[in-house]
Amino acid sequence: MSQGQKSQHCKPEEELQAPREAQGLAGLQASMAEEEAATSSSSSCPSPLSQGTPEEMPATGTLSPLQSSQRACSSPTAIAATPSSQSDESSGRQEEEGPSTSQAAPDPESLLTDDVLHKKTAELVQFLSVKYITKEPVTKAEMLKSVIKEHGAHFPVIFKEVCECMEIVFGIEVKEVDPTSHSYVLVKTLGLTYDGMLRNDQGMPKTGLLVLILGVIFMKGNRAPEEKIWEVLNMMGVFAGKNDFIYGEPRKLITKDLVQENYLEYQQVPNSDPPRYEFLWGPRAHAETSKMKVLKFFAKISGTDPTAFPYWYEEALRDERERARVGAAVDDATAAVQESSSVTSSSPSCPQ
Repeated sequence: MSQGQKSQHCKPEEELQAPREAQGLAGLQASMAEEEAATSSSSSCPSPLSQGTPEEMPATGTLSPLQSSQRACSSPTAIAATPSSQSDESSGRQEEEGPSTSQAAPDPESLLTDDVLHKKTAELVQFLSVKYITKEPVTKAEMLKSVIKEHGAHFPVIFKEVCECMEIVFGIEVKEVDPTSHSYVLVKTLGLTYDGMLRNDQGMPKTGLLVLILGVIFMKGNRAPEEKIWEVLNMMGVFAGKNDFIYGEPRKLITKDLVQENYLEYQQVPNSDPPRYEFLWGPRAHAETSKMKVLKFFAKISGTDPTAFPYWYEEALRDERERARVGAAVDDATAAVQESSSVTSSSPSCPQ
């Protein structure tokens, strides 16, 4: 399957162009490669664990999770289906040789054509999007009956594709809650509680864009220049001032809505003339999610482990240790207050 063919699988309809997320990752990949290449010529120590910012990382170091996820997903997902050219060749050989009862049953994945995968992925993404908006659970049986129908043998491949599309594009995780009945609920990913939808469940969930921006900020040394954010979004076909089917007016979303919700901080770069602006994680992002969760998210969609990115993994571990230290200090302070209160309440009152 060519990359062009792959990029079509996550489009529920023409307006919902899920591959834009991967195109955004491609933009970040290109810019980071340029930055790393510029420093690699003067670097004598290519260790990915060296001190400094991601921009100072040498080109010979480990790829960032965002770069790797783009490599793994030419569309926003790692396509599991067998390339159509291989399927065609295989079916051609079978026609020439004739059916054989001694051969094992063909792998359903190998018979899944691009057209079927695209069509059923699109239909199931639409179906699950409605379930998320109406806050209804869904079962495998319901998906088979309402969407997959005669392609039930291909359900594992289609469902895997759909789950990845839902998580990357919309920031919605398809979570199994009952393995016996194969019942699922749809929840916002990474512990985030805001999806950017309007009142009365109007619009589409925008958590996927927030996760992407949080990832860019993390990979850019915990502060990302505004032009870098727009470079990534432009690669997705998302432009300031141009209304988007999923994200609405993008500039308002990221510089006002997500700032007002305390997920992002948008501030002027000190001493910049003319003024330039940058994005940082807001307090709500720090409270609801973590660098490790974001790293694991991008590692998952790139089909690898967070430890495959040593620089960012070490940074995420430091963040985890600091969060644990602060949490322990808060717990100790709370326990001390409770103990003091208990002692005070149990003390006998003085006679008048």
